[in-house]
Amino acid sequence: MSTKKFLLNENDIPRAWYNVVADMKNKPLAPLHPETKKPLTPEDLYPIFAKELVHQELNTTDAWIEIPDEIREQYKVWRPTPLVRASGLEKALDTPAHIYFKNESVSPIGSHKLNSALAQAYFCKKEGVTNITTETGAGQWGAALSYAAKIFGLDLAVYMVKVSYHQKPYRRSIMQTFGAQVIASPSMSTKAGRKILTDHPNYQGSLGTAISEAIELALQTPNCKYTLGSVLNHVMLHQTVIGLEAEKQMEMAGEYPDIVIGCFGGGSNFSGISFPFLRHKLTEGKEIRIIAAEPASCPKLTRGQFQYDFGDEAGYTPLLPMYTLGHNFAPANIHAGGLRYHGAGSIVSQLKKDELMEAVDIKQLDTFKAATLFAQCEGIIPAPESAHAIAATIQEALKAKEAGERKTILFNLSGHGLIDMAAYDQYLAGDLTNHEVTDEEVAQNLKEIEHIL
Repeated sequence: MSTKKFLLNENDIPRAWYNVVADMKNKPLAPLHPETKKPLTPEDLYPIFAKELVHQELNTTDAWIEIPDEIREQYKVWRPTPLVRASGLEKALDTPAHIYFKNESVSPIGSHKLNSALAQAYFCKKEGVTNITTETGAGQWGAALSYAAKIFGLDLAVYMVKVSYHQKPYRRSIMQTFGAQVIASPSMSTKAGRKILTDHPNYQGSLGTAISEAIELALQTPNCKYTLGSVLNHVMLHQTVIGLEAEKQMEMAGEYPDIVIGCFGGGSNFSGISFPFLRHKLTEGKEIRIIAAEPASCPKLTRGQFQYDFGDEAGYTPLLPMYTLGHNFAPANIHAGGLRYHGAGSIVSQLKKDELMEAVDIKQLDTFKAATLFAQCEGIIPAPESAHAIAATIQEALKAKEAGERKTILFNLSGHGLIDMAAYDQYLAGDLTNHEVTDEEVAQNLKEIEHIL
């Protein structure tokens, strides 16, 4: 019988995070101060983030950054995560491809987000911070940070995108169970929220809006820092534990992936699975395809423009070099709330620009079709976000079948969907629809941002 799961022990938890920027020939462009348009200094970011996180964010030279023992100790609660051979899915597709997935859904909160939440909470606590703020889309990040904040004794306020606040009440309950305060965004509690609600009273929110509110609260609250779950370099760094474990597990399986796939919102789980493998491409010239799977309704990598843009709607963040649909882009209310973000992080954007990775956009109904098949074959109901990676994996496996090639495909199952069953109910009842933006909408939106490049 063939092996289904490839398991590591606690001693195999990585001892350092991998910083892909150190190995990139073309480094990402520097983030800019929104007023002076000059490259950011660490001092510019100290009021917002913990100092150690700022240093990680701006580090372009060290390939390996040691993981503190206190964080590794917390990782032991669920790490290392399993690598699983998707033999049931292979059989259903009748494909010669070998399909593997890294199962990040086994964490206490059901997704990969805890890898960075624990790190960010730890570095805030180490600096003497007492309060932290954040935003969350589908609620996975908010749930992870709520748990991490409780572990390290921090008070947390979460601005949750309003449409998800109502679509996913149980994820809100998880955050509150761990002791976090959860506010539907946009709200009347911040200047940014009040302005948006005044201009658009029925606006259902976006990650960009929630980020604005969380940063504003952090800047106005004594001894408080802002944290976030994706987009920035230090978040990508923390997530590389996923791919570093997967490297060892693929060796156990006696294979090496031809293709690595992750769903894509701001880039956290995608970077986590792909950057350690991309290292071999950058340093050894290894042939490997890296694919980001994003929603057709929020297609920044496939149809956005490479430009400096804000990471939030109100313009509180630094200007980041990114593929963007414009920081004022209002994404459709799809159920993959974690992917409803207007831009891509600067590292991923540079890699895409240099053609070191690819991107595909997936329609909402195709993701749920893929998710349902995966659940029936492998027994795990995936999060709607992760279903984008599954749909892209199925596409590649069917291409391999058509070409008669035995490709090895690795994807990241970034989270389970057991708290997203309302979305599955709608899909099974035939009540879900596809949402796609037109070229005209994209062009019009991009006209409204400042063109620095």
